[in-house]
Amino acid sequence: MASLNEASNRALRKTVIIAIFAAVSVVLSIVESIIPIAAAGPPGAKLGLANIMVLTCLYFLPARDTLVMVLLKTLLTAFIFGTFSSFLFSIMGALFSFVAMWFLLLVGRDKLSMLSISVIGGIMHNLGQVCAAAFYFSASQIFYYFPPLMLTGVATGIAVGIAVRYLIPALTKLSLFEGFLQRS
Repeated sequence: MASLNEASNRALRKTVIIAIFAAVSVVLSIVESIIPIAAAGPPGAKLGLANIMVLTCLYFLPARDTLVMVLLKTLLTAFIFGTFSSFLFSIMGALFSFVAMWFLLLVGRDKLSMLSISVIGGIMHNLGQVCAAAFYFSASQIFYYFPPLMLTGVATGIAVGIAVRYLIPALTKLSLFEGFLQRS
């Protein structure tokens, strides 16, 4: 019976972690929408603050659970900001980024820095959005935006990676996260 209680307690804690990460991601997306980076960068450029939570979630939970969080975050932000095109761009960017970061953690958790994984995630997020835009507008010329967006992805990936580098050790000190940090 104690084992059943422990399993149900762990499942509940995992659900709470996913919900917290999704909620914080949505809040970070709202904060990001207030910051006028688009005026200084190429069209579609964003800070990618919500990726702080995606990468952090990948360090604590299995890919399947992180994917749930990514989908929740994307759906909730689409309802808040929402048009179909913004949802399409957001989901494609989120999925490209998620898959890339998950794969890099899977094959190189001990070999790659958090910063490098985050930078690749930022670049892949932009690639996913450009692919979505090319599909949506039926225009391959949109790929001309990718090089400046890639530079933006590198810069924002560095910032996200630095934030995650400090966030993970802080969260591991909280009892909610005890026993959840993924090992290679």
